[in-house]
Amino acid sequence: MGEIVKVAVDAMGGDFAPAEPVKGAVDAVNENHDIYIYLIGPQETVNHELNKYNYAKDRIEVVNATEIIETGEPPVKAIRTKKDSSLVKAMNMVRHQEADALVSAGSSGAILVGGQVIVGRIKGVKRPPLAPLIPTENGVSLLIDCGANVDARPEHLLQFASMGSIYMENIIGVKNPRVAIVNIGVEEEKGNALVKETFPMLKADKNINFIGSIEARDIPKGTADVIVCEAFVGNVILKLYEGVGSTLIKKVKAGMMTTLRSKVGGLLVKPALKETLKTFDASRYGGAPLLGLKGLVVKTHGSSKALEFKNSILQCIQFKNEHINEKIEEHITNSAADGKDQ
Repeated sequence: MGEIVKVAVDAMGGDFAPAEPVKGAVDAVNENHDIYIYLIGPQETVNHELNKYNYAKDRIEVVNATEIIETGEPPVKAIRTKKDSSLVKAMNMVRHQEADALVSAGSSGAILVGGQVIVGRIKGVKRPPLAPLIPTENGVSLLIDCGANVDARPEHLLQFASMGSIYMENIIGVKNPRVAIVNIGVEEEKGNALVKETFPMLKADKNINFIGSIEARDIPKGTADVIVCEAFVGNVILKLYEGVGSTLIKKVKAGMMTTLRSKVGGLLVKPALKETLKTFDASRYGGAPLLGLKGLVVKTHGSSKALEFKNSILQCIQFKNEHINEKIEEHITNSAADGKDQ
């Protein structure tokens, strides 16, 4: 049994709260003994869901919160005024080191604002990016940033590349991860002003294994391990990725039911196809960490079910055990020192 990792789960965040966050929390503690979970939300409501399951009662604790931040609320106002909301209370638990991590499927804007205002950035981190793992032909790649920093600057993207490399090497185990910047062509002279300014900075950084530009069509092939872009581009890539994936799965299933022959063939290939499609199920990889904060904040899809909540909770264990925040802080500190020496 390893060190216990304490995770605060926003039980009222997401389209299917509190049922799915609670079930995901129960599944997590039943699968791994190194986790302790605080479920944040209206005590009576959360306990009503918990009573449906068998679990180790000494590893899940309900923390009462009387308010809920809704998806459509202005993020800054919501964080400032709803002090007793499930999200703000969970953020404060991370800030005061009562919890090692936070998992929420709630308002993206409120999570991004709360992460910076309440949890706080690591000293020297200019912008914290959202970094989800996306499935590829060769495994997974890290898409950074996918929604936190629209209109980022070149120095932000340079930090994204560094933080993404640290994450991929220590969490996924990819040695010397390949880093690429999203572009409309592979030639160095192509791209908008942001890409053209960032390219030589990535190329010059000896601590980054920069392989150049990557076009969107090459992302699913696994050409790069860390895919760098600003949030607008990253979010479009992520949403298109998810949409095409779900559409293809529906089309394949429908095609297998068109004729008697296709139905028979479908039954024969079903086991192999099921295993293949599993690798493209984003819920297997948990949520997107907001890198560069003093504590771990993980954002899951608003439509997350129990499986994604469970995997998002469990990914917090490795994040803490591998000391990702400490490694990011050390890298930022060393980079700042190198800059002063030049």
